[in-house]
Amino acid sequence: MCGIIGYIGSKDVVPILVESLKKLEYRGYDSAGIAVVDENQVHLKRVKGKISDLEKSLKSSTPNGSFGVGHTRWATHGRPSEENAHPHRDCTDSLVVVHNGIIENYLSLKKKLTDEGHTFRTETDTEVIAHLVEKYFRGSLEKAVQQAIQELEGAYAIAVISLQDSGKIVAAKIGPPAVVGLGDGEYFVSSDLNPLLSYTQKIVFLEDEEIAVLDSQGVNFLNFQGKPIKKNADHITWSPLMVEKSGFKHFMLKEIFEQPQVVRDTLKGRISLDSGKVFLEEIGITPQALEKVKKVVIVACGTSYHAGLVAKYFIETLARIPVEIEFASEYRYRDFILDKNALVVVISQSGETADSLAALRAAKRQKPLSLAVCNVVKSSIARESDGVLYTHAGPEIGVAATKTFSAQMAALALLALYLAQIKGKIQEQASLPLIEDLQRIPHKMEKILNQAASIEELALEFVSFSHFLYLGRGINFPVALEGALKLKEISYIHAEGYPGGEMKHGPIALIDEKMPTMTVIPKDNVYEKMLSNISEIKSRVGYILAVAFEEDEEILERVDRVIPIPSANPLFTPFLTTLPLQLFAYYIAAKRGADVDQPRNLAKSVTVE
Repeated sequence: MCGIIGYIGSKDVVPILVESLKKLEYRGYDSAGIAVVDENQVHLKRVKGKISDLEKSLKSSTPNGSFGVGHTRWATHGRPSEENAHPHRDCTDSLVVVHNGIIENYLSLKKKLTDEGHTFRTETDTEVIAHLVEKYFRGSLEKAVQQAIQELEGAYAIAVISLQDSGKIVAAKIGPPAVVGLGDGEYFVSSDLNPLLSYTQKIVFLEDEEIAVLDSQGVNFLNFQGKPIKKNADHITWSPLMVEKSGFKHFMLKEIFEQPQVVRDTLKGRISLDSGKVFLEEIGITPQALEKVKKVVIVACGTSYHAGLVAKYFIETLARIPVEIEFASEYRYRDFILDKNALVVVISQSGETADSLAALRAAKRQKPLSLAVCNVVKSSIARESDGVLYTHAGPEIGVAATKTFSAQMAALALLALYLAQIKGKIQEQASLPLIEDLQRIPHKMEKILNQAASIEELALEFVSFSHFLYLGRGINFPVALEGALKLKEISYIHAEGYPGGEMKHGPIALIDEKMPTMTVIPKDNVYEKMLSNISEIKSRVGYILAVAFEEDEEILERVDRVIPIPSANPLFTPFLTTLPLQLFAYYIAAKRGADVDQPRNLAKSVTVE
């Protein structure tokens, strides 16, 4: 997964490309490059490393030009290196391409093109695109791109420029996202919205098998057969300030602290504190259709999968509908069974996750209802689902998901209540106490964030540890999984999340004084069971931390350290138990000197398989 940017307009192109790449860097950061065209040549500048390394390289020699493209890479084919960095060139060095995705048939294309006399200089799959466009170029760049893409198999979003058809950027996509920004006498193509918000809020989302041709006069859109198509622009309400750090050291810390407001925003306008009614008609699926649902299948990856696990408890408890939760990367290859009475819920922060999108497409062949839960308006998964329930988290820049997890849980809690009301499992007035409890959650989240300094102090005691065990039961088992995921993905400490009851079936063998255990133990129906698990750990000289209700005096005698949280309805405790684990992981990672916002080997939105 990579980030691409293209700009054409009257401003100095290099600063725009570089600043845009900084806002795309969460999509990949092992190498970067730009290409700028003037009247006489294509100026190429590439580096192994991050955008800061590209900036340093540009200080000694900054190219001039009126348009260009840029790229920040997450390697899929070919090791990270300057030569493998994008943009990639054709044989004449007059044409370059940037690419996000995977060309599955690149080896056969490479052999064919080599036999035809083309010379390859990299280990990447992308380079075949440049040579294919060169092969078909007869004076019109868009026609050459249109012919070249007929031979490509796989997933791609590309932007191409050429000295021989100057003043033009041609973009095309199948799979990964590509958006076009319409400014005042300037035009952009990008992998996502973030780089564009400082310049324009008029956005056109490219669909699969569409081409955009940008020049100084505007943008024309074509299908893959070269026929003109009409596209309407959307007005995006996100502001550029939403992606700034606002005084926080890292985006991740800022986004952790944004969670109370994010939950408020996700609930806003969707619940009535007078009647207890939940309003989700916006999703685009009728109550009559939802009333027929007999099974819910939740499909997701990573943190979104953990939100799905929490949703399983929400939906089964409130709506009394059986729920299956599946890894999208596995579900797409399963011989699964669905029918028209199933509701497939696909959870994806970006709405572009390749595995989740493929799972949705596979599921739709069996004609169930489908619902996207995502954060990005008009994303691929949102567009291809029967309905969409948007979270209102705003842009999330930190690679490790935090605020989007809380937003997803809030949206899914509303979905569970909505289904329960539609199916008559709970009357609107009877929902009121639950809705009131949910409405109080953001304030309780703020109380936890107010004790961040004490969580930091505690976290710093564990900076040197190499292993951690996280335990939870019931609805807080997914929180244990998420806490372990956060610790390992940003601090590189090995951490495992387990259901408390499963500890004695294997993980207990690992317990000693060198492997601390983080337990998630609010007072709920499995509280006594978790106390038994804690006793088992203590009898084996294990060091125990606990996230527990602040009035719970018994836990103080059972564990070594406690992170207190306000008491809450047991069903909604994941909103609260999650926060200390996010902060704990963040402070350990920051102290260890890890790149918190851009952890190694990871990318924000995985748009390739």
